[in-house]
Amino acid sequence: MRLKRTNSCGELAKEHIKKEICLMGWVSSSRDHGGIIFIDLRDMYGLTQIVFDPGHKKKEHCAAETLRREDVIAVKGKVRARGKGLENPKLKTGQIEVLVDEIEVLNKAETPPLEVEDRIEANEDVRLKYRYLDLRRPCMQHNILVRHKAVKFVRDYFDNLGFLEIETPILGKSTPEGARDYLVPSRVNPGKFYALPQSPQILKQICMISGFDKYFQVVKCFRDEDLRADRQPEFTQIDIEMSFIEQEDICLVVEGLIKGVWKKILGKDVKVPFRKITYQESMDKYGTDKPDLRFGLKLVDVSNAVKKSSFEVFTNIIRGKGKVKCINAKKCGGFSRKILDELIEFVKIYDAKGMAWMKVTEKGLESNIVKYFNEKVQKELIKVTDAEKDDILLFVADHKHHIVDVALGHLRNELARRLKLCGKGHSFVWVTDFPLLEFDEDEQRHVAVHHPFTSPKDKDLKLLDSDVEKARAKAYDLTVNGVEIGGGSIRIHKPELQKKMFRILGISDKDAMKKFGFLINAFKYGAPPHGGIALGLDRIVAILTGNTSIREVIAFPKTKNAEDLMMETPSDVEEKQLKELNMKLDLVKKG
Repeated sequence: MRLKRTNSCGELAKEHIKKEICLMGWVSSSRDHGGIIFIDLRDMYGLTQIVFDPGHKKKEHCAAETLRREDVIAVKGKVRARGKGLENPKLKTGQIEVLVDEIEVLNKAETPPLEVEDRIEANEDVRLKYRYLDLRRPCMQHNILVRHKAVKFVRDYFDNLGFLEIETPILGKSTPEGARDYLVPSRVNPGKFYALPQSPQILKQICMISGFDKYFQVVKCFRDEDLRADRQPEFTQIDIEMSFIEQEDICLVVEGLIKGVWKKILGKDVKVPFRKITYQESMDKYGTDKPDLRFGLKLVDVSNAVKKSSFEVFTNIIRGKGKVKCINAKKCGGFSRKILDELIEFVKIYDAKGMAWMKVTEKGLESNIVKYFNEKVQKELIKVTDAEKDDILLFVADHKHHIVDVALGHLRNELARRLKLCGKGHSFVWVTDFPLLEFDEDEQRHVAVHHPFTSPKDKDLKLLDSDVEKARAKAYDLTVNGVEIGGGSIRIHKPELQKKMFRILGISDKDAMKKFGFLINAFKYGAPPHGGIALGLDRIVAILTGNTSIREVIAFPKTKNAEDLMMETPSDVEEKQLKELNMKLDLVKKG
């Protein structure tokens, strides 16, 4: 390069007028006004308007006539004020422009397959295939900058609290529970495999046994699972572990972190401590373990109110120890039959068999089923649901309580979306006292709700010998606006209890030692009480930037099929590489 950059495209202002500067960047747009060419020159810091005047420098003006979008150029010239009335208050550089004396074309660009600007949104597959162009867009560069600032704050915050960032291996051991592992074959140990870590869970516990007291890590994790907008095969956690602590100590540290990040990035004060509700209360009132508390629409159990009705759909379910619950959609009595039919189909997505409804009018309840509810039952329904004129009651019933809660929980969120009830605030809540175990119908055994290393609550230890499904865990999730951003627990730290937990999960002593022997053995030599949490960095940054998909805040994400369209991976490998691994492909055809 002949020229040397003196300033970025986002910093020039009135105080730079008459100064000679050199800018470098991409041609964002070009306009010819009466022979004078105006170009918006862009870099990651902003835009600056540069001017090519044939009466000032004809050679440079001729060069400007050949420029196209995304050409990379360097220009040298003097800063001057824009003409009166031509300022752009939306730009930091909107009061000035640069009259070009010299230009150097650093690289020519072909016509880009997508527009490098925010106002035109390309198909996501195109964006991911040409991610290097997509990442030039100001909104994407903003997202990555926010991520950088958040990570820097995280590291400074924990350093100030005396935490050590300790790196754990990427090549680890395949262990049961959780999602499928990504496996890596070993060349020097034929027939054996490493696994990419789903989390550093066991190793951060080993750090506590090693006496490091307070650990954190900004760490990559890998899970071979079906993907959604908030999932990726590789994702980033803020991983935390502490010794000699209780649940409240973890909450205090995390609340300080969240408060600081929100202040640093958004300039907003977050009120602490965060609200705490139990898992049972969350499911009962909101139908989910990650409730959005920015709006009401609570679930109401109306089983007692309707059991004396003659509506057999409800009464048969109640006699079979099922449950009937409803949501009072306030002031939604004007819902059309079309909307109600849409909501009926919506709850069926979540295994509900259907949805009943009743509108509240001046005369009482109205619907096609109200004839099965006598006046006394109707009054009881109105009372327990706090129903008023123009409300509508939406019912789901099922023998399986979980289906009722989950279907209504999703319906609650769908109503909030349709009615625009969510607003712009951030409502944080801790969900605590999760069940320790749940029964997996497919595998016909109990599985851990969090993970096998989660400690039962002290008062529930005796239930491990009698009624394990009633045992609660020392586990806690942090949610905001209906999104889980972190989950953790106080861990088991005694070998006898850990072995017992493995047995309950159907893992024999022999298999436990094969898979987790190093942890069980470590417990024998003085393991401190310890616990921690993992926060989803990708989800946190998505919330901070107002995105619903974490793909928007990851530089090079995968698609829903776990493909990288830019690098075209996963891809075939050469036969030579397979031979070095002592492997041969024998693909099973699908279908």
